[in-house]
Amino acid sequence: MRIIPAIDIIEGKCVRLSKGDYTTKKIYNENPLEVAKEFEAHGIQYLHLVDLDGAKSKHIVNHKVLEQIASKTSLKIDFGGGLKTDKDLHIAFENGANQITGGSIAVKDRTTFTNWIHTYGPDKIILGADAMDEKVAVSGWQEESKEELIPFIKEYQKHGINYVICTDISKDGMLEGPAFDLYQKIIDRTDASIKLIASGGISTFDELPRLAEIGCEGTIIGKAIYENKISLKQLENYILSV
Repeated sequence: MRIIPAIDIIEGKCVRLSKGDYTTKKIYNENPLEVAKEFEAHGIQYLHLVDLDGAKSKHIVNHKVLEQIASKTSLKIDFGGGLKTDKDLHIAFENGANQITGGSIAVKDRTTFTNWIHTYGPDKIILGADAMDEKVAVSGWQEESKEELIPFIKEYQKHGINYVICTDISKDGMLEGPAFDLYQKIIDRTDASIKLIASGGISTFDELPRLAEIGCEGTIIGKAIYENKISLKQLENYILSV
């Protein structure tokens, strides 16, 4: 299972929110590149980079942070937050994104998102299927749609989507453990080709083998790293052991 630390960006700084609420913002580092380099130094190869300003303003904002991390580390970056147009996507890939994650656009503009899958290929495009009570949430989690989570994922699998990041919003940033039951349900009820990336609520190292056992292809870890609930040394040892 891939270990994918998260860096969330507001005004160029590394922050974390709780349940996607911008009023809970906590700044962990003024320099995201410094954080990324520390991840890389511990054998981590992947990074989940979220442009929270972009998610709020509905267009890419922090592409300079993306470019800086991509050019000064060898991390494979999946980038999301505010990607709404072909131009946004072009900027993200031009600035070093290895993959992009589309969430709100996959709900609100299916034609554009489906075109991205067909244009760039399913290895480049990740479906961001973030949910509250198994309903897909959009606009930086400020809105809940009427989309049922599992049928939504299955519909995009028909268009070739393999990679799916699923965050149970009620768990995000709460350090209370991930949504094991939800991930099991997704894996049981969707096409076997799914590469499910668990996100939200990771709080202890012991949760990682459980997610791997369920069949998650990767897991995104944020606050647990920043609050020293899981050490980078533990993650380094885990990566070396698998």
